[in-house]
Amino acid sequence: MKKLRIGVIFGGRSGEHEISLLSAKEVIAAMDPNKYEVIPIGISKRGEWLLTSPENLHSLNQTHALVSLLPDPSHQALLPVSGTSIQCAHDTHQLDVIFPLIHGTYGEDGCIQGLLELANLPYVGAGVLGSALGMDKVLMKTVFKQAGLPITDFQWTTRKQWQRDPIGVQKNIETNLNYPVFVKPANLGSSVGISKVKSAATLPAAMNLAAKYDRKIIIEAAVPHARDIEISVLGNAEPRVSVPGEIISCREFYDYTAKYLEESQLQIPANLPTALVEQIGNMAKTAFCVIGCEGLARIDFLINAKTSDVFVSEINTLPGFTRVSMYPKMWEQTGLSYAALIDTLIQLALERHQEIQENVTSFEIPA
Repeated sequence: MKKLRIGVIFGGRSGEHEISLLSAKEVIAAMDPNKYEVIPIGISKRGEWLLTSPENLHSLNQTHALVSLLPDPSHQALLPVSGTSIQCAHDTHQLDVIFPLIHGTYGEDGCIQGLLELANLPYVGAGVLGSALGMDKVLMKTVFKQAGLPITDFQWTTRKQWQRDPIGVQKNIETNLNYPVFVKPANLGSSVGISKVKSAATLPAAMNLAAKYDRKIIIEAAVPHARDIEISVLGNAEPRVSVPGEIISCREFYDYTAKYLEESQLQIPANLPTALVEQIGNMAKTAFCVIGCEGLARIDFLINAKTSDVFVSEINTLPGFTRVSMYPKMWEQTGLSYAALIDTLIQLALERHQEIQENVTSFEIPA
Protein backbone atom coordinates (compact mmCIF):
# COMPACT_ATOMS: atom_id res chain seq x y z
CA MET A 1 0.00 0.00 0.00
CA LYS A 2 1.31 3.40 -0.99
CA LYS A 3 2.19 5.60 1.97
CA LEU A 4 0.49 8.97 2.24
CA ARG A 5 2.91 11.89 2.26
CA ILE A 6 1.79 14.10 5.14
CA GLY A 7 3.09 17.64 5.36
CA VAL A 8 3.03 18.70 9.01
CA ILE A 9 3.16 22.50 9.21
CA PHE A 10 4.15 24.03 12.55
CA GLY A 11 5.73 27.07 14.21
CA GLY A 12 4.56 30.26 12.56
CA ARG A 13 4.31 33.98 13.24
CA SER A 14 2.22 33.57 16.35
CA GLY A 15 2.37 34.08 20.09
CA GLU A 16 1.70 30.33 20.28
CA HIS A 17 4.81 29.38 18.27
CA GLU A 18 6.42 27.29 21.02
CA ILE A 19 3.23 25.35 21.77
CA SER A 20 2.96 24.55 18.07
CA LEU A 21 6.44 22.99 18.10
CA LEU A 22 5.44 20.71 20.98
CA SER A 23 2.25 19.65 19.19
CA ALA A 24 4.14 18.86 15.98
CA LYS A 25 6.82 16.84 17.76
CA GLU A 26 4.28 14.52 19.37
CA VAL A 27 1.98 14.20 16.35
CA ILE A 28 4.91 13.24 14.11
CA ALA A 29 6.20 10.72 16.66
CA ALA A 30 2.75 9.07 16.82
CA MET A 31 2.26 8.74 13.06
CA ASP A 32 2.47 5.14 11.85
CA PRO A 33 5.56 4.90 9.57
CA ASN A 34 3.90 2.03 7.71
CA LYS A 35 1.06 4.35 6.65
CA TYR A 36 2.68 7.76 6.38
CA GLU A 37 5.78 9.48 5.10
CA VAL A 38 6.04 12.64 7.17
CA ILE A 39 7.37 15.88 5.69
CA PRO A 40 7.96 18.35 8.59
CA ILE A 41 7.52 21.96 7.46
CA GLY A 42 8.56 24.54 10.01
CA ILE A 43 7.59 28.19 9.68
CA SER A 44 9.97 30.50 11.52
CA LYS A 45 8.89 33.49 13.61
CA ARG A 46 9.89 35.62 10.63
CA GLY A 47 7.66 33.60 8.29
CA GLU A 48 10.22 31.54 6.36
CA TRP A 49 9.08 28.06 5.31
CA LEU A 50 11.78 25.56 6.21
CA LEU A 51 12.07 21.88 5.32
CA THR A 52 13.25 20.24 8.52
CA SER A 53 13.39 16.77 10.06
CA PRO A 54 11.64 15.05 12.99
CA GLU A 55 14.89 15.36 14.98
CA ASN A 56 15.19 19.14 14.54
CA LEU A 57 11.72 20.47 15.25
CA HIS A 58 12.92 22.60 18.15
CA SER A 59 15.33 24.66 16.08
CA LEU A 60 13.96 26.61 13.11
CA ASN A 61 16.64 28.61 11.31
CA GLN A 62 18.06 29.06 7.85
CA THR A 63 20.40 26.08 8.17
CA HIS A 64 17.28 24.21 6.96
CA ALA A 65 16.30 24.30 3.30
CA LEU A 66 13.98 27.14 2.34
CA VAL A 67 10.86 25.94 0.55
CA SER A 68 7.62 27.37 -0.77
CA LEU A 69 4.10 26.16 -1.45
CA LEU A 70 2.58 27.82 -4.48
CA PRO A 71 -1.13 28.69 -4.67
CA ASP A 72 -1.23 26.67 -7.88
CA PRO A 73 -3.00 23.28 -7.98
CA SER A 74 -0.73 22.00 -10.74
CA HIS A 75 2.12 21.51 -8.24
CA GLN A 76 0.70 20.29 -4.89
CA ALA A 77 4.28 20.15 -3.71
CA LEU A 78 6.91 21.98 -1.71
CA LEU A 79 9.29 23.74 -4.05
CA PRO A 80 12.87 24.61 -3.08
CA VAL A 81 13.82 28.28 -2.88
CA SER A 82 17.25 29.33 -4.12
CA GLY A 83 18.13 32.93 -3.36
CA THR A 84 15.01 34.85 -4.36
CA SER A 85 13.77 32.39 -6.97
CA ILE A 86 11.58 29.31 -6.67
CA GLN A 87 12.87 26.23 -8.47
CA CYS A 88 9.97 24.43 -10.18
CA ALA A 89 11.79 22.00 -12.42
CA HIS A 90 13.24 19.48 -9.96
CA ASP A 91 13.69 18.39 -6.35
CA THR A 92 10.07 18.91 -5.33
CA HIS A 93 8.40 17.29 -2.32
CA GLN A 94 4.99 16.04 -3.40
CA LEU A 95 2.28 16.17 -0.73
CA ASP A 96 -0.95 14.19 -0.26
CA VAL A 97 -2.37 15.77 2.91
CA ILE A 98 -1.42 18.75 5.07
CA PHE A 99 -1.69 18.55 8.87
CA PRO A 100 -1.51 22.19 10.03
CA LEU A 101 -0.46 22.59 13.65
CA ILE A 102 0.03 26.34 13.80
CA HIS A 103 -2.01 27.60 16.73
CA GLY A 104 -3.15 31.19 16.68
CA THR A 105 -2.51 33.89 14.08
CA TYR A 106 -1.53 33.03 10.50
CA GLY A 107 -2.39 29.36 11.06
CA GLU A 108 -5.63 28.90 12.95
CA ASP A 109 -7.33 31.97 11.49
CA GLY A 110 -7.90 30.91 7.87
CA CYS A 111 -4.63 32.19 6.39
CA ILE A 112 -2.96 28.80 5.89
CA GLN A 113 -6.32 27.28 4.98
CA GLY A 114 -6.79 29.80 2.16
CA LEU A 115 -3.40 28.94 0.69
CA LEU A 116 -4.15 25.22 0.88
CA GLU A 117 -7.52 25.73 -0.83
CA LEU A 118 -5.81 27.57 -3.69
CA ALA A 119 -3.21 24.80 -3.93
CA ASN A 120 -6.08 22.24 -3.92
CA LEU A 121 -4.48 20.19 -1.16
CA PRO A 122 -6.44 18.18 1.41
CA TYR A 123 -5.82 19.41 4.95
CA VAL A 124 -6.84 18.57 8.49
CA GLY A 125 -9.32 20.84 10.24
CA ALA A 126 -11.73 23.65 9.47
CA GLY A 127 -11.84 25.59 6.24
CA VAL A 128 -11.30 29.32 5.76
CA LEU A 129 -14.66 30.46 7.14
CA GLY A 130 -14.76 28.17 10.19
CA SER A 131 -11.14 28.98 11.02
CA ALA A 132 -11.63 32.74 10.73
CA LEU A 133 -14.85 32.81 12.76
CA GLY A 134 -13.41 30.50 15.39
CA MET A 135 -10.34 32.68 15.78
CA ASP A 136 -12.09 36.05 16.16
CA LYS A 137 -13.74 35.90 19.59
CA VAL A 138 -16.00 38.87 18.83
CA LEU A 139 -17.46 37.40 15.63
CA MET A 140 -17.52 33.90 17.14
CA LYS A 141 -19.62 35.06 20.10
CA THR A 142 -21.89 37.06 17.80
CA VAL A 143 -22.61 33.93 15.74
CA PHE A 144 -23.10 31.82 18.87
CA LYS A 145 -25.57 34.33 20.26
CA GLN A 146 -27.49 34.39 16.97
CA ALA A 147 -27.70 30.58 17.14
CA GLY A 148 -29.23 30.78 20.62
CA LEU A 149 -26.19 29.53 22.51
CA PRO A 150 -25.68 31.10 25.96
CA ILE A 151 -22.61 33.36 26.17
CA THR A 152 -21.33 35.80 28.75
CA ASP A 153 -21.91 39.53 28.24
CA PHE A 154 -19.05 41.23 26.44
CA GLN A 155 -17.81 44.48 24.95
CA TRP A 156 -15.11 45.03 22.39
CA THR A 157 -12.97 47.82 21.06
CA THR A 158 -9.95 48.37 18.84
CA ARG A 159 -6.40 49.24 19.76
CA LYS A 160 -6.77 52.58 17.95
CA GLN A 161 -9.95 53.45 19.84
CA TRP A 162 -8.31 52.56 23.15
CA GLN A 163 -5.20 54.61 22.38
CA ARG A 164 -7.23 57.58 21.14
CA ASP A 165 -9.80 57.71 23.96
CA PRO A 166 -8.90 55.46 26.91
CA ILE A 167 -11.18 57.32 29.34
CA GLY A 168 -14.19 57.03 27.01
CA VAL A 169 -13.53 53.36 26.28
CA GLN A 170 -13.17 52.54 29.98
CA LYS A 171 -16.38 54.43 30.78
CA ASN A 172 -18.25 52.46 28.12
CA ILE A 173 -16.93 49.15 29.50
CA GLU A 174 -17.92 50.04 33.06
CA THR A 175 -21.38 51.19 31.94
CA ASN A 176 -22.12 47.79 30.37
CA LEU A 177 -20.15 45.33 32.50
CA ASN A 178 -19.44 44.85 36.19
CA TYR A 179 -16.06 43.88 37.61
CA PRO A 180 -14.46 41.39 37.55
CA VAL A 181 -13.95 41.11 33.79
CA PHE A 182 -11.51 39.30 31.53
CA VAL A 183 -9.58 41.35 28.98
CA LYS A 184 -8.26 39.40 25.97
CA PRO A 185 -6.78 39.86 22.51
CA ALA A 186 -9.68 38.95 20.22
CA ASN A 187 -7.50 36.82 17.93
CA LEU A 188 -5.16 34.66 19.98
CA GLY A 189 -5.19 31.55 22.15
CA SER A 190 -3.19 29.67 24.81
CA SER A 191 -4.26 32.41 27.26
CA VAL A 192 -1.60 34.74 25.86
CA GLY A 193 -2.26 38.39 26.73
CA ILE A 194 -5.24 37.66 29.01
CA SER A 195 -5.86 39.43 32.32
CA LYS A 196 -8.49 39.14 35.01
CA VAL A 197 -9.43 42.67 36.08
CA LYS A 198 -11.11 43.26 39.43
CA SER A 199 -11.16 47.06 39.57
CA ALA A 200 -10.99 50.20 37.45
CA ALA A 201 -7.41 50.85 38.57
CA THR A 202 -6.02 47.77 36.84
CA LEU A 203 -8.06 47.93 33.62
CA PRO A 204 -5.63 50.18 31.66
CA ALA A 205 -2.68 47.81 32.17
CA ALA A 206 -4.80 44.86 31.03
CA MET A 207 -5.99 46.74 27.95
CA ASN A 208 -2.43 47.71 27.05
CA LEU A 209 -1.28 44.09 27.40
CA ALA A 210 -4.05 42.76 25.15
CA ALA A 211 -3.39 45.53 22.62
CA LYS A 212 0.21 44.31 22.23
CA TYR A 213 -1.05 41.09 20.63
CA ASP A 214 -4.04 42.18 18.54
CA ARG A 215 -5.72 45.25 17.07
CA LYS A 216 -9.06 44.09 18.46
CA ILE A 217 -9.70 43.68 22.21
CA ILE A 218 -12.59 41.83 23.85
CA ILE A 219 -13.75 42.39 27.42
CA GLU A 220 -15.91 39.63 28.93
CA ALA A 221 -17.96 39.43 32.10
CA ALA A 222 -16.58 36.87 34.54
CA VAL A 223 -18.79 33.93 35.54
CA PRO A 224 -19.06 33.64 39.34
CA HIS A 225 -18.04 30.33 40.92
CA ALA A 226 -16.87 29.22 37.49
CA ARG A 227 -15.93 25.67 36.58
CA ASP A 228 -13.81 25.30 33.39
CA ILE A 229 -15.29 22.47 31.32
CA GLU A 230 -14.03 21.40 27.90
CA ILE A 231 -15.19 18.89 25.32
CA SER A 232 -13.62 17.59 22.10
CA VAL A 233 -15.50 17.46 18.80
CA LEU A 234 -14.54 15.27 15.83
CA GLY A 235 -16.11 14.96 12.39
CA ASN A 236 -17.33 16.90 9.38
CA ALA A 237 -21.06 17.28 8.70
CA GLU A 238 -22.05 14.86 11.48
CA PRO A 239 -19.68 15.53 14.39
CA ARG A 240 -19.38 13.44 17.54
CA VAL A 241 -18.21 14.50 20.96
CA SER A 242 -15.89 13.08 23.60
CA VAL A 243 -16.50 12.85 27.30
CA PRO A 244 -16.09 16.30 28.90
CA GLY A 245 -13.09 17.23 31.01
CA GLU A 246 -12.62 19.77 33.78
CA ILE A 247 -9.61 21.97 34.43
CA ILE A 248 -8.95 22.79 38.07
CA SER A 249 -6.44 25.61 37.77
CA CYS A 250 -3.52 25.96 40.15
CA ARG A 251 -3.87 29.73 39.76
CA GLU A 252 -6.79 32.14 40.02
CA PHE A 253 -7.69 31.45 36.40
CA TYR A 254 -6.35 29.16 33.66
CA ASP A 255 -3.67 31.47 32.28
CA TYR A 256 -0.55 30.59 30.24
CA THR A 257 1.46 29.74 33.36
CA ALA A 258 -1.27 27.45 34.70
CA LYS A 259 -1.56 25.72 31.31
CA TYR A 260 2.06 25.09 30.49
CA LEU A 261 4.42 25.97 33.35
CA GLU A 262 2.66 24.71 36.48
CA GLU A 263 0.61 21.68 37.41
CA SER A 264 -3.10 22.35 37.04
CA GLN A 265 -5.35 19.39 37.70
CA LEU A 266 -7.24 17.77 34.83
CA GLN A 267 -10.26 15.64 35.62
CA ILE A 268 -11.44 13.44 32.74
CA PRO A 269 -14.28 12.71 32.63
CA ALA A 270 -15.59 15.74 34.48
CA ASN A 271 -17.79 15.07 37.48
CA LEU A 272 -21.09 16.27 36.03
CA PRO A 273 -24.68 14.97 36.09
CA THR A 274 -25.66 12.90 33.03
CA ALA A 275 -28.22 15.46 31.89
CA LEU A 276 -25.61 18.25 32.00
CA VAL A 277 -23.13 16.14 30.04
CA GLU A 278 -25.77 15.62 27.34
CA GLN A 279 -26.61 19.33 27.31
CA ILE A 280 -22.97 20.33 26.90
CA GLY A 281 -22.45 17.75 24.16
CA ASN A 282 -25.41 19.07 22.16
CA MET A 283 -24.26 22.66 22.64
CA ALA A 284 -20.76 21.71 21.47
CA LYS A 285 -22.12 20.14 18.27
CA THR A 286 -24.21 23.25 17.62
CA ALA A 287 -21.25 25.57 18.18
CA PHE A 288 -19.10 23.41 15.87
CA CYS A 289 -21.67 23.45 13.07
CA VAL A 290 -22.86 27.08 13.19
CA ILE A 291 -19.42 28.50 12.48
CA GLY A 292 -18.80 25.96 9.71
CA CYS A 293 -16.15 23.98 11.55
CA GLU A 294 -14.87 20.65 10.21
CA GLY A 295 -12.39 18.02 11.31
CA LEU A 296 -11.74 18.92 14.92
CA ALA A 297 -12.38 21.50 17.59
CA ARG A 298 -12.29 21.87 21.35
CA ILE A 299 -15.23 23.74 22.84
CA ASP A 300 -14.71 25.46 26.18
CA PHE A 301 -17.55 26.09 28.63
CA LEU A 302 -17.97 27.98 31.89
CA ILE A 303 -20.44 26.61 34.44
CA ASN A 304 -21.61 28.52 37.50
CA ALA A 305 -21.04 25.90 40.20
CA LYS A 306 -23.85 27.26 42.36
CA THR A 307 -26.59 27.72 39.75
CA SER A 308 -25.42 25.19 37.07
CA ASP A 309 -25.86 27.89 34.41
CA VAL A 310 -23.80 26.97 31.34
CA PHE A 311 -22.03 29.42 29.03
CA VAL A 312 -20.13 28.69 25.82
CA SER A 313 -16.76 30.35 26.30
CA GLU A 314 -15.02 29.73 22.97
CA ILE A 315 -14.13 27.27 20.24
CA ASN A 316 -10.57 26.28 19.33
CA THR A 317 -10.39 24.98 15.76
CA LEU A 318 -6.75 23.84 16.04
CA PRO A 319 -6.36 23.03 19.74
CA GLY A 320 -3.13 21.98 21.40
CA PHE A 321 -2.20 18.48 20.28
CA THR A 322 0.49 17.27 22.65
CA ARG A 323 -0.18 14.00 24.48
CA VAL A 324 -1.07 15.96 27.62
CA SER A 325 -3.34 18.42 25.78
CA MET A 326 -7.01 18.26 26.65
CA TYR A 327 -8.23 17.56 23.11
CA PRO A 328 -6.51 14.17 22.63
CA LYS A 329 -6.74 13.26 26.32
CA MET A 330 -10.53 13.55 26.26
CA TRP A 331 -10.67 11.32 23.19
CA GLU A 332 -8.41 8.77 24.86
CA GLN A 333 -10.83 8.62 27.77
CA THR A 334 -13.65 8.18 25.24
CA GLY A 335 -11.89 5.18 23.69
CA LEU A 336 -9.97 6.68 20.77
CA SER A 337 -6.18 6.47 21.07
CA TYR A 338 -3.81 9.29 20.11
CA ALA A 339 -2.60 7.45 16.99
CA ALA A 340 -6.15 6.45 15.98
CA LEU A 341 -7.26 10.07 16.41
CA ILE A 342 -4.56 11.21 13.98
CA ASP A 343 -5.64 8.53 11.48
CA THR A 344 -9.26 9.68 11.77
CA LEU A 345 -8.39 13.33 11.21
CA ILE A 346 -6.41 12.49 8.07
CA GLN A 347 -9.33 10.45 6.71
CA LEU A 348 -11.75 13.30 7.47
CA ALA A 349 -9.45 15.66 5.55
CA LEU A 350 -9.49 13.35 2.52
CA GLU A 351 -13.28 12.94 2.69
CA ARG A 352 -13.84 16.70 2.87
CA HIS A 353 -11.45 17.28 -0.03
CA GLN A 354 -13.21 14.66 -2.15
CA GLU A 355 -16.54 16.40 -1.56
CA ILE A 356 -15.04 19.72 -2.63
CA GLN A 357 -13.78 18.15 -5.87
CA GLU A 358 -17.40 17.44 -6.79
CA ASN A 359 -18.04 21.20 -7.05
CA VAL A 360 -18.28 22.57 -10.59
CA THR A 361 -15.89 25.52 -10.97
CA SER A 362 -16.81 26.63 -14.48
CA PHE A 363 -20.01 27.85 -16.07
CA GLU A 364 -21.03 27.87 -19.71
CA ILE A 365 -23.32 30.73 -20.60
CA PRO A 366 -26.35 29.28 -22.41
CA ALA A 367 -26.49 30.19 -26.06
